[in-house]
Amino acid sequence: MAWLQRARESFHRTTFPHQTNDGPAPYRPARTAAALAALLALASCTAPPQPPPSSAAAPEAPAPDQGESPTAALPAPASSAPKTADGKRGTAPLGWGPQQRDLEAASAAVARMTLSEKAGQVLLPSFAGLDHRTQAATVERLHLAGSMIMADNVPGTPGGLVDVPALTAATRRLDAASRSGGRTWPGLIGVDQEGGMVQRVGAPLTGWPSPMSYGAAGSVPLATQAGAGLAAELAAVGFTVGFAPDADATIGPADPTIGARSMSADPRAAGILSVGFSKGMLEAGVLPAAKHFPGHGSVTSDSHTDLPVQKATVAQLKARDWKPFQAAVAAGSPMIMTGHIAVPALEPGVPASISKATYAALRGLGFKGVAVTDALNMGAVSGRYPQGSAAPAALAAGADLLLMPVDVNTAHSAIVKAVGAGKLPLSRLDEAARRVVTMMIWQGRTKAQHPPAAPGSGESLSAEVSARAVTVLSGRCRGAHVAGRVRLAGGTAGDRARFAAAAREQGITLGAGPLVTLIGYRGAPAGGDIAVALDAPWPLARSAAPTKIALYGRTPAAFRALLAVLAGKAAATGKLPAAVGTYRPGSGCR
Repeated sequence: MAWLQRARESFHRTTFPHQTNDGPAPYRPARTAAALAALLALASCTAPPQPPPSSAAAPEAPAPDQGESPTAALPAPASSAPKTADGKRGTAPLGWGPQQRDLEAASAAVARMTLSEKAGQVLLPSFAGLDHRTQAATVERLHLAGSMIMADNVPGTPGGLVDVPALTAATRRLDAASRSGGRTWPGLIGVDQEGGMVQRVGAPLTGWPSPMSYGAAGSVPLATQAGAGLAAELAAVGFTVGFAPDADATIGPADPTIGARSMSADPRAAGILSVGFSKGMLEAGVLPAAKHFPGHGSVTSDSHTDLPVQKATVAQLKARDWKPFQAAVAAGSPMIMTGHIAVPALEPGVPASISKATYAALRGLGFKGVAVTDALNMGAVSGRYPQGSAAPAALAAGADLLLMPVDVNTAHSAIVKAVGAGKLPLSRLDEAARRVVTMMIWQGRTKAQHPPAAPGSGESLSAEVSARAVTVLSGRCRGAHVAGRVRLAGGTAGDRARFAAAAREQGITLGAGPLVTLIGYRGAPAGGDIAVALDAPWPLARSAAPTKIALYGRTPAAFRALLAVLAGKAAATGKLPAAVGTYRPGSGCR
């Protein structure tokens, strides 16, 4: 595991373009694609066709220790023998985190469960509002695995911050409910907390930039540290699951859903960085979930509203979209999320989350952990599977954990009825419940080893991520872009306030001088003298501004990083992790 903890060599020395004093030089092809391919060679559980060498900047990756597999970022796959070499019974790893003793305990527990209890253990629902007491009663009554926390479930202070004591009390109440009925393992208290646009729990917890920042910074150790920093604060307020990282490799502006949630357009880089981030989360005691198999970054519609169709062949999927998930499997990832994407090459017209062929493909990569569906209340599924029918259908297809059904009571009843009617084999429900309970028992056995972190303790690390990610596509690579005064346009009121605060720290005032235009999430191309993309960098492709900067974030720390570059007090060291118009991956100042 030490390969992701110690940075010994930087691929940036050979992959990034040469810098001139006037601006970024034309992109030169990367010379380390072969090195990165070798680094992830063991991550392929199949033998997919090799794509053309990528021109994206390869992440900085530490060299493995002598004799250590470079994919051993998470608990390494191992034999299923009941003993380890030192003779300790039950400590043989299962290849995805838990050990044999966890599986044995789970098998015994599930064998004692009623049908209703088994149906509850494979459901992880959400709820509306701040009535945590009622949700806890539902968790207890239906024997649920736990509960999701969304933004509207997070109690706040009069000042607009998260009420940390109240949130901690709520997660503890939900966890206690999940332990009812003789269950001794902790519940799954989950949250979507990727960074960027997907952060359900705000300040005073640390705000993190978009995950594409890790691809721009090009450092696996930094991604690992960030995963640990983000998860440690979640663990301290009672979360046991963080539905991150997004392992999808984006195709760029034609991808309307993932965008800057992706770490890179290069599937190898997306894989190695997301594995590093997952390792950090596990170090902090929070279960990660790589998402969204079979790959959401290369479809052109949004599964929140409709069912995207992935037209690629299986060979094409293996060559690109599946590579990050192959890396996750090889590294022993405990959970992989399936997306609501129809893949005609696997099962036409059926969302991957409810497709038997998709789960067979995932298991065919060697995955042994918990397969969790994306939220079943999303538009791609909810309209096609009424009255809770998505729940037993997903289980029958091969899912283990069902995330956020439209109505958990209806979904639970549908599972029980499907078993009684013979539409869902009891053996399949047992298998799913065993996997989920095995993971929860392992979580309970190991989580106490991780110290909690105070809210906001990751701010300096978040600032470092943003500082290392800032990418100048065009304009000066040396010296100040502005002097003393700037004009400001675009963005939200909050963006402009954060920019102004960071400008004051640099001695820059607003009201005259060069025009800086901020481009927010899904914003249109903008002019002015300096265009700054705060999320995905695609709008810079058609911007008329002579200076174009990708920031990948809108936290106060991200704006401080931007203003330090504009003032000439810091270098922009980030490299594009995806093509932006004519700007090739890897473009940026040296």
